[in-house]
Amino acid sequence: MGRLVYTSIGSLDGFVADEHGDFDWSAPDEEVHAYLNERERPVTVELYGRRLYEVLKVWETYGESPEAMPVERDYGELWRSRDKVVYSRSLASVDTTRTRLERTFDPVAVRRLVDEADGQVGIGGPELAAHALRAGIVDGIEYYANPIVVGSGTPWLPRDVRIGLRLVDQHEFGCGVVHLAYDVVR
Repeated sequence: MGRLVYTSIGSLDGFVADEHGDFDWSAPDEEVHAYLNERERPVTVELYGRRLYEVLKVWETYGESPEAMPVERDYGELWRSRDKVVYSRSLASVDTTRTRLERTFDPVAVRRLVDEADGQVGIGGPELAAHALRAGIVDGIEYYANPIVVGSGTPWLPRDVRIGLRLVDQHEFGCGVVHLAYDVVR
């Protein structure tokens, strides 16, 4: 039986992008990237919203060049090895390997996919994750809080849910990023 885990990288005040849609300030350094790779290693299936998919699909080839850092090569291999499901009403098609497109998010079907998964199922993108959080099917939440306050933008969590959490792991990095991992309390 798998676990559905929502992982996000954002600002200390809880935004994954600022009011202009910029998120360059959240790019992980080598130490954070290596840690994130290890945390993501058990993931066998990724669920993405359209926007996050469009950002991450660069990993279809990114990290393959000889000049790529080892953490980039590693993450690229992880990304390409996973099945991916993209939820979008506006995309005509998806153009990456091991990827399928779904038009609607069905919490019952997603929970069944998670329960049948051999490993962890990751869900990414705050809008898609909000659907899963509202449906009560998320098992864990992980956040990489960057040492920056952006004031407004795209929030990483929906404003209209209340979820009990139990801290299961935390890690501080030299660059000031803090990783927090929680289990959802049911």
